[in-house]
Amino acid sequence: MSDQTNATIEIAEIAREMKLASPEVAATSTETRNAALAAIKEALAANAAVIFEANEADLAAAEESGVAPAIVKRLKFDQHKLDDVCAGIDDLIKLADPVGAVLLDRELDEGLRMRRIACPIGVIGVIFEARPDALVQISTLCLKSGNCSILKGGSETMRTNKALFELIHAAATAAGMPELCMFQIEAREDIGKLLACDGSVDLLIPRGSNSFVRYIMDNTRIPVMGHADGICHIYADESADVELAVPVIIDAKTQYTAACNAVETLLVHRAVAPSLLPPLAAACAEAGVTLRGDADTQAIIDCDPATDDDWATEYLDLILSIKIVDDIDEAITHINRYGSHHTDAIMAEDDAAAAHFMQLVDSAGVYRNCSTRFADGFRYGFGAEVGISTSKLHARGPVGLEGLVTYKYEIEGHGHIVGDYATGKRSFHFKDL
Repeated sequence: MSDQTNATIEIAEIAREMKLASPEVAATSTETRNAALAAIKEALAANAAVIFEANEADLAAAEESGVAPAIVKRLKFDQHKLDDVCAGIDDLIKLADPVGAVLLDRELDEGLRMRRIACPIGVIGVIFEARPDALVQISTLCLKSGNCSILKGGSETMRTNKALFELIHAAATAAGMPELCMFQIEAREDIGKLLACDGSVDLLIPRGSNSFVRYIMDNTRIPVMGHADGICHIYADESADVELAVPVIIDAKTQYTAACNAVETLLVHRAVAPSLLPPLAAACAEAGVTLRGDADTQAIIDCDPATDDDWATEYLDLILSIKIVDDIDEAITHINRYGSHHTDAIMAEDDAAAAHFMQLVDSAGVYRNCSTRFADGFRYGFGAEVGISTSKLHARGPVGLEGLVTYKYEIEGHGHIVGDYATGKRSFHFKDL
């Protein structure tokens, strides 16, 4: 595996080998997996200088090639990011092992017992752009949940990803994890090869732009979990507390502008618009946020005109679109039409209005009186995340350990045969134990 990223390696063969090895990885003990995580954290901290040097080279290359500032910000891996991922590993170690958990225990008949047992998904391919800290989060989550992982990071952070992966893989295997618990591919052309591994790879998780995720979804038969857009909204209800709302909106827009959970559109109830928009505009000006508003918004504050395209745009930049609505139902309809079902929030002191909004907005995360930036596996106590899913099947929202396991049914009997039940000789008497 020392030369595992060599271009001569056939991805399909590696995927087949990992599929065969996945039961061995799934069978590793909780103690072994936690020891591997602890070793990974130690290796990352001990080799910080190596990681930072690789990252500085990536950042220099990105700036020289004209990569957008919002993307360059995502590429950075400094001491702060290292501290964050190490804290995430500590939290991950403390979390209960999901593998082997008994989800259902039922007696079907005397001496015939069925159990539903949580087990790893198997081989997970994760393709991500930019952020190198994602590699740490993804690889450690897959390891803790007993899954094999095939990792493909963006070319913009090729050096950083390589340094991180080599440290992580060496530490994990030295701690007792199988050699094929994880694998890294680097060549862009290998993405197509990975997408064709539907007989060996159980799940793909893409993290990146809308066009990137859509490409993955359209070019593979492997199940895909993730989200294409991060068009998040905040709705300021007529009952909103203005002093509470302004800092929440500013945080949701500016705390990390390039994140998929940053707010992109603000919807404001007509009754609260005159009191909310002027102080918000002042706060946005101070934070460097450009405002785009509909005609009603422009009548209250000075801002650029918004078009219909703005409602469907994920800016990932210091831009906020604003629309004034007549009531809460207009806001809900707008969110369900233009949103990406990622994370949306209401600012409201009215309990009934908040409950109405939270029930009818069809998103993975629906918040009240807090920033959309809380949509994150680490902030949910999941020990980071492999991504955020807007799907309604299997996993939704930040995908942590629970989203990386599936289940199997185990039945134990004593010579039981179906024929006895078909003839009426025996009958089921379902009893949950």
